[in-house]
Amino acid sequence: MNEFVYLTFDGLSRGAVYAAFALALVLIWRAARIVNFAQGAMAVAAVYVAYSVTSATGSYWLGFAVAILAGLVLGVTVERVVMRFVDHSSPLNGVVVALGLVLVIQGVLGILYGNEFRPVETPFSRDAFEVGGVALLSRYDIFVFVAVGAVVGALTLLFTRTAIGLRMRAAAFAPDVSRLLGVSVGGMLTLGWALAAAVGSLAGMLVVPTELGLHPTAMDVVFISAFTAAVVGGLDSPIGAVVGGLVVGLLLSYVSGYVEPTVAPMAVLLLLVVVLLGRPGGLFSSSKARVA
Repeated sequence: MNEFVYLTFDGLSRGAVYAAFALALVLIWRAARIVNFAQGAMAVAAVYVAYSVTSATGSYWLGFAVAILAGLVLGVTVERVVMRFVDHSSPLNGVVVALGLVLVIQGVLGILYGNEFRPVETPFSRDAFEVGGVALLSRYDIFVFVAVGAVVGALTLLFTRTAIGLRMRAAAFAPDVSRLLGVSVGGMLTLGWALAAAVGSLAGMLVVPTELGLHPTAMDVVFISAFTAAVVGGLDSPIGAVVGGLVVGLLLSYVSGYVEPTVAPMAVLLLLVVVLLGRPGGLFSSSKARVA
């Protein structure tokens, strides 16, 4: 029983991190109807900026704030300089360009910072509280939960209670009609990319300290789990991204603890296949697209 409790809380803490990154994928999908496969590399670039600022100033929170700002700037730059000129008549075009961006960003980071793993500090202790001899959550885990919850709440309000959120969705679903109604489709797409990159940067700041450390490819494996979380929950649902992230985290924890760690990635792949076969839109997908 103790092992089950430990694995459950471990899975929830890991799942919260996956949920944060899945939220970035959901955001760009809702804003531009694109799965950004470069999201992980963009997040790592922002974390490297934070690493440089923290190393120079000694302030984690200054680095944290600069990372979010760097994500915003990088998102705007990628959309304005690259993605705006991609022919979106075929979904594969955006995928190919995004994968090319991954290689470019990782190559530049490798040139600037090298390819060794760099330790990244956390603002709170990662030592878990123990209850009855069982390790539960740490202060850092609680910080992750609070951060993810705040992002979910903000995104939910943005897309359901604000005119900007409705314009972003309208621009993604029906760009031609939106232009006729006076919506700046280009501006909404840029805003969507900026917000998604900022959320991705936040996710990178949360997840990198829990992995091996900072490296140009640090988010590659995390991206697979986060992408699975987003698909499982539904690419159009922020709440689904959170639930999907927690499900993936629990699955990885249980399989690693009760079976074998090397089997865990196969379990995630199996989960993805089952969901795609049973409910391709995700567990929280709407049966009908909302018309703004």
